[in-house]
Amino acid sequence: MLKVGVIGYGYWGPNIVRNFMSLDEAKVVYVCDLLDDMLKKAKKVYPSVSITKNYEDICLAKDIDVVAIVTPVFTHYEMAKKALLNGKHVFVEKPFTYTVEQAEELIEIAEKRNLKIMVDHTFLFTGSVRKIKEIIDSGMLGRLFYFDSVRVNLGLFQHDVNVIWDLAPHDLSIMDYLISSKPTHVSATGAAHFNSELEDLAYMTFYFKDNMIAHFNVNWLSPVKVRTTMIGGNKKMLLWNDIEEDQKIKIYDKGVDVVSREGVYELLVNYRSGDIWVPKVDKTEALKVETTHFVDCVLNNKTPISDGEMGLRVVRMLAAANKSLSERGRLVEL
Repeated sequence: MLKVGVIGYGYWGPNIVRNFMSLDEAKVVYVCDLLDDMLKKAKKVYPSVSITKNYEDICLAKDIDVVAIVTPVFTHYEMAKKALLNGKHVFVEKPFTYTVEQAEELIEIAEKRNLKIMVDHTFLFTGSVRKIKEIIDSGMLGRLFYFDSVRVNLGLFQHDVNVIWDLAPHDLSIMDYLISSKPTHVSATGAAHFNSELEDLAYMTFYFKDNMIAHFNVNWLSPVKVRTTMIGGNKKMLLWNDIEEDQKIKIYDKGVDVVSREGVYELLVNYRSGDIWVPKVDKTEALKVETTHFVDCVLNNKTPISDGEMGLRVVRMLAAANKSLSERGRLVEL
């Protein structure tokens, strides 16, 4: 049985503890948080768990196999490095690190010590994303043309990162997981209305070698909550609305058939419109699927879906987008 220590028992930490505790092959034995109230809550729900305010107690504990880091991104590097150097596998909240260099160093340490790193990109383990992956890999959509994502809501302003670092990791990891080809350049624009240094809305466009394009809209100032992704191919098109309770994914048999490239008229008239298909989506809690997957990877020496390399790719995209944002949309190479 894997013994787990969890650092951070705030918003997401209790969910991490609950799911690791639910597994037959894992048990949370240590919880760390800086606030006494959070530690009291953890102790009340899980009386057998040891508590501490010092994260090093968990990283140095000889009876702990896995360290789960559920803290702000600026702390990830230091905590993960300490855990890895002391022989612990690491499960770390997204985004992986705040710089590309930090991510690269942690991956190198883990590889040298044969340890696993998994970045908590929870959306990859939702029934919706797993189903979309299945649909894309089957070739149902055909050659992909675009990936268009909107993740907006009102509020939940962060004080340490801008809206790109807060919201975009979700959709960037989803794109990275679903699409085999990788972007080569990014352009990003945005604005900060209440803090001169932290943008509260942003638009990012990623460019691919195969002429595919991906666009992301992230916003803390929207009057409504929107969580949609559209993926278009030459055969079919897909709409994922994560707000929907039942019909989260819809496949549209719509597209453009180009019989001849001679003249604009042929291109305009050959639109195709057919049926709409709503696939069934597994409703198992994503974090349950994710923690089960991570424990299996540790016990059986497998590579996690959202391993350090994926985490690095997402951090690289975030850093490049942030650079473009600071230079008013200049195209930045990835």
